[in-house]
Order: sequence, then C-alpha cells, then structure tokens
Amino acid sequence: MSKALYWFTHDLRLNDNSGVDALLDNHTEVAFMFVINTDWFKPTNYLQKSIGVHRWQFLKSSLENLHSQLRSRGHRLLLRLGKPVAELKQFVEEYEIKQIYTSKQFGFYEQKEIDALKTLLPSVKVSCLSTSTLFNDEQILTEQIPMQSFSAFRKHVETQNFSISEPCLRDSSIWPQPIDIHGAYENSYFGRVLDKVTRELVGHNTSELSEDYRLLGGEQSAISHVCDYFSSSAPLTYKETRNELDGKYNSTKFSPYLAMGNVSPRYIWHELIKYQQSRGKNESTYWIGFELLWREYFQWLLKSHGKSFFLFQGNTKNKPLTSFYAHRFAQWCNGQTKYPLVNACINQLNATGYMSNRGRQIVASCLVNELSVDWRYGAAYFQQQLVDYDVASNWGNWQYIAGVGVDPQGGRHFNISKQTQLYDKNGDFIKKWQGAYRDVHIYDLVNEADWPNI
Repeated sequence: MSKALYWFTHDLRLNDNSGVDALLDNHTEVAFMFVINTDWFKPTNYLQKSIGVHRWQFLKSSLENLHSQLRSRGHRLLLRLGKPVAELKQFVEEYEIKQIYTSKQFGFYEQKEIDALKTLLPSVKVSCLSTSTLFNDEQILTEQIPMQSFSAFRKHVETQNFSISEPCLRDSSIWPQPIDIHGAYENSYFGRVLDKVTRELVGHNTSELSEDYRLLGGEQSAISHVCDYFSSSAPLTYKETRNELDGKYNSTKFSPYLAMGNVSPRYIWHELIKYQQSRGKNESTYWIGFELLWREYFQWLLKSHGKSFFLFQGNTKNKPLTSFYAHRFAQWCNGQTKYPLVNACINQLNATGYMSNRGRQIVASCLVNELSVDWRYGAAYFQQQLVDYDVASNWGNWQYIAGVGVDPQGGRHFNISKQTQLYDKNGDFIKKWQGAYRDVHIYDLVNEADWPNI
C-alpha cells in the first residue's frame, strides 16, 4: 500500500489545489495535516507575534471548514501543535509515510523549513507544488520574465499573452482510503486543539471582535464571497472606489481568502474574465486583474530575492536614515500620533484586522518618514494584525514605501494633510475610528508646507 501525507500551509482548500490532486491521484492511503506552530504566538518578530487575534480567528474558521469538507469525504484534518518539522517527522516515521506533498513556499524561512524536512527525512520524497500563483515555475523560467520593476513584469506578461490555466474542480467521489490513525486523533481532538490555542496562546476573547468586520474563513466562504462580488456592479467601479478607507465593496476583499489559500488566484482571474464577457470590460475591471498581477509580482520577487526581502537595507546599497524609537513606535501602534488620519487607520486595524490599501500606504509612510522608525517594525506589526497578511505582499510593499525595494522612485512619502482632504474631507472616518487623539484637530498638522504632494 502506498502511503502519503498532505501538509497544508497557506493553501487551505481542496479545489484547484495541485498538491491535493497529486496526492489523491498517486496513492492508495492518504492523510491530511496542518501544524500550528507555537512560535507564531510569541513576540519574537520585531517585538510582535507572527499571528494576532484577528488572523487566528480567520485561520481557525478556515481549518474548521477544511476539516468539515474532508470529513464529508471520509477523511479528517489532523492537527499538530508544535514545531512543524519535528511534528511532521514524528508522524511520518510513526506511520511509515513514503511521500509528503505540500504547497510551494515563497518565503525565505518557509523554504528553510522545507529544506530541513528533506534533510531529516532523506528516504521520504517531499513534493512542493504550485498552489498560490497565477503562473508556474516553468513559465517564469522559460519566458525569462523581467523582475526589475512591476511595470516591466506586467508589460511582459500582458504583451506575451501569458496563459493562466483554468481552475481544476475535483470529482469528490473518487478518493483513496484514509490512513488508519490511532486513538489520539479521534474527532474531538481537533476541536480541543483549536480551543487550547485560543485560550492559552492567543489569549483573547474573540467574541469581542467587531461583528461588522468579522470574516469567516474557509473555501466555501471564499467561493461565496467571490460569487457575490461578481454578481454585483462593484467591479465596474472598482478603480474609482478602491482607495476609499472603508466600505464592503469599495475594494474586492479577496485578499484574506487569497492569503489563507481558501481560493486560488486562478479561480478569481477566470471569474473576472467571465464577468467581463457578460457585463463588459472597462478600466475598473482591468484594474482588478492589475492588482492580481501586483500580488503575483511580489510572490516571484520574494522567491528571487530571498532573505534580502527582510533586511533593513533591502536590495539597496545604503541603509535608510531611520532607527528604532520605542516611544514613537508605541504611539503609532496605539493610534496616538499627532496625525488623526493615521490614528484612525491604526485604530481600525487594531479593532478589525482590516485596513484599506490606501490606509496602509499612509500609515507606513508616516512611520518611516514622519516618525523615522525602522520600516521592519511596521511590517512586523502588520503581520501580527492583518487578517490578510501575505508574506510577499506585506514585506514587498513596506520595502516600496521605505525605498529599499524595487520602486524606481526610491520610496514614497505621502502628504497626510492632502490624503486627509482627498479621502476623509468631512472627517467622518476619523470620527468613526476616534483618530483625534487628545483633541488634535483634523488638520492641525506640523510643517504642512514642507510636505510632499503625494
């Protein structure tokens, strides 16, 4: 009998998952596992945790939905709590697993985990398959896509009319047998692990989270949301509304589901094409695809740059003229700066796990340029707080703002006063999220005349 294990990471879905397909097509006995890394909940990442309460809640519901889908097919999602490599090694040796399948990792540290797993289990084949990108390795390498800037990348894939394959929906009736797992993995164990993490590691009452922003993770929720969005007229006005600071359909809200792998970017891409064919194509619908290409670019850029994505000076020769100022950073994290719009955006993030793309640019620029704080602390705070945290997009965008990435302009400095006038002229957003800390007036900003025009 051929035994194999699927290790879920950032691909928590069954459909359009090439790794799951390979597992099911090539083995007679299979198991599925997710490892909750206890290090995620320790403040060791520039004083921040790798996962905060909002993303944990989204991850938890994603795991519950995946477990439910597997049970309907006669399988279950096995949960382990600990260090992934050690937990996988123990399971593989105990059950004589011959092959492990998992999603291809783009993060530097995630790739190191894969390398460690291969070293510790030399007799076990570890197969990493593409599950989280529009393009695959063969396309990127064969076509020699230019990576020096997003514009060069985008123009190349658009002019060469790169093929993006159709998403694959699996026949749910054809499944191999589950590996016979002994007593520790009875069904109740799954729920007990999740409860233990929530109670002992996250340490937060999730019932306190804002109902208006609480997202339910999982493949079924993801597909439902994508269908709802493309059943509306919102895609036709996306370019006009995408910079708004709030609002359900002002942006697509696809990013949490993409980050957790509840849905594939290929699925969204082809749903967009269907929408354009039935409702019409305009600049706004093009811009949705444009943003998917931005996400794609950062994935491959991270793969090519590796560790430099996380270094203070990034890919540049000179270090930024910033440092770590604990008091300034704490003010920024707590929404207590002298900039009401920044405070409001941070308060929204802390309360909900959500911040608009425009808000992220504004608060990141403030931390780097107004407060002169090392950009990596801001990137780590976003990693902890954001529901839709994606390693490539998050660290790549922070590098962009800090001027240590691929931006040919050498960084971005946003005029907070101008941004306030453009996106919160009447102060409604600032009032809603209590940004006027200690009675600072909405437009009472220092050295305003010296600010940039962005």
